Amino acid sequence: MSLYIEQIRQLVALQHVDDGIHAVQAEMEAAPKEVESLQKRFNSQDTQRNWILDKLQHLQEQQKRLDADIQDDESRLNNSKNKLMQVENDREYQAMIREMDSMERQNQTREEERMALQEERSLQESNLQSVEETWNELKAELESQQENLEKRIAECRTRLEALEAQRAEVAALISPPVLSRYEFIRNRLRHPVIVPVEAGICSGCHIAIPPQVFIDLQRGNHIMSCPNCQRLMYWAHDYQDPNAPKPEAKAAESAE
Repeated sequence: MSLYIEQIRQLVALQHVDDGIHAVQAEMEAAPKEVESLQKRFNSQDTQRNWILDKLQHLQEQQKRLDADIQDDESRLNNSKNKLMQVENDREYQAMIREMDSMERQNQTREEERMALQEERSLQESNLQSVEETWNELKAELESQQENLEKRIAECRTRLEALEAQRAEVAALISPPVLSRYEFIRNRLRHPVIVPVEAGICSGCHIAIPPQVFIDLQRGNHIMSCPNCQRLMYWAHDYQDPNAPKPEAKAAESAE
């Protein structure tokens, strides 16, 4: 194996370790955001639930006052009926009849209002049942995620420590100038750092490299960078990454 191919192999091996580090770091960043997103959904549902509960409490208080008013009106009406029997002249009799009619109309209006309140209360209770079903599901899921978040982050840190130790071992096998170039790109560009070129296309930026650059790459004299994305690149014909996804796996991933 030539020195050039050996350097490519070492860099690709380092890239695989960095792939693992990149995935763990992404998970550590995503995990709290997942909980935060779920918390926002729960807060929104909780706000809606509290609004319905407040509405129901207000309706209950209204109905309580209305029931008291209706009961008071019925008592007054019964008293008026009793007094009607004691009226001695027609003028007082007619006045009490008008007063009783007024009370009956008022009582009827309040009965209609009570029916409307009962319908509204029934509607809000139905809404509450629907909202609370989702509220309970989100609450249970949020509590579970909050409990698991710390454990999940701790597991990520353990995996990250192991990967960092593995990275140090792999990096120690690479010559300092080549490693320095890799680290420079790694700290300034997007992941990944080293990529294969297939059919004259850089698999990092998916842009065709200039023909003369592709010819130089095929000669395999030294490690080259993509003129477009600046990633390190190698000709796929020179080195086949044993850990690269199979063509059928790539096709399935693209289909998804």
